[in-house]
Amino acid sequence: MSEAAAPGLAPELSPEAVEALLDQELPATRWERLDQPRISAFGELTGDHAPVHVDPASPEAAAFGGTIAQGFLTLSLLTSMVYQTVPGIAGMTGLNYGFDRVRFIAPVPEGARVRGQFRLREVTRPASGQLQLRWQVEMEIEGHTRPALVAEWLARYVPATGI
Repeated sequence: MSEAAAPGLAPELSPEAVEALLDQELPATRWERLDQPRISAFGELTGDHAPVHVDPASPEAAAFGGTIAQGFLTLSLLTSMVYQTVPGIAGMTGLNYGFDRVRFIAPVPEGARVRGQFRLREVTRPASGQLQLRWQVEMEIEGHTRPALVAEWLARYVPATGI
């Protein structure tokens, strides 16, 4: 591991050290609270003004005991969570290669806290000098037995000297 990772960032590892993480669960990320201002701001940014998300007095929200976070808000949090626990690869630039599978399992009530859990499931070499990692991701909801989401997330790593 590199000795000085930026604050809040997981350290960099060699490609071989990352491959050695196969089938290991990494440390969980920090808990993130999804309060109404955050949910409403996401609705403003994306145009998702569904009452179940932004109007606590609506019948839709009442069906859940209050508003719930947008599924895409929870999914977008993976971006910041990945930096907390998934190591970088020395000499390489990581690129989001997309998702093979995403399922929103349980609604996230307003005020709940969520965190990410990452497990490396596959390492491939799609081209010379490149690595592709498949991460199994689960977003836990504090105090709940079912996760907010489960996903298979792909990351492609290319030499930092050029794409």
